[in-house]
Amino acid sequence: MKSIVALQNLVTPWSEGLEPSDAELDVIEVEMPVICAEVELLDVRIALMDRVPNELDERRLRRAVHRLLDARRTVAATSTHAAMPGSAS
Repeated sequence: MKSIVALQNLVTPWSEGLEPSDAELDVIEVEMPVICAEVELLDVRIALMDRVPNELDERRLRRAVHRLLDARRTVAATSTHAAMPGSAS
């Protein structure tokens, strides 16, 4: 049996540029609290899809929303401060 894999052209040629740069990794690291908060909120919403939420579920949902808003505010304040002319960072 012949292997046809060797006969095909590569769809995406390998390049050293496929890995994220250090700057991109730094941005991801700064935004990680927002990403984690979004995942937590998604987990809560998925858990509530198949049942009627009780008081504890509603409290968990509110807390997840507030954590997401706090994380977004913190990241926005950090990035705004860093982007201001004359800032030390």
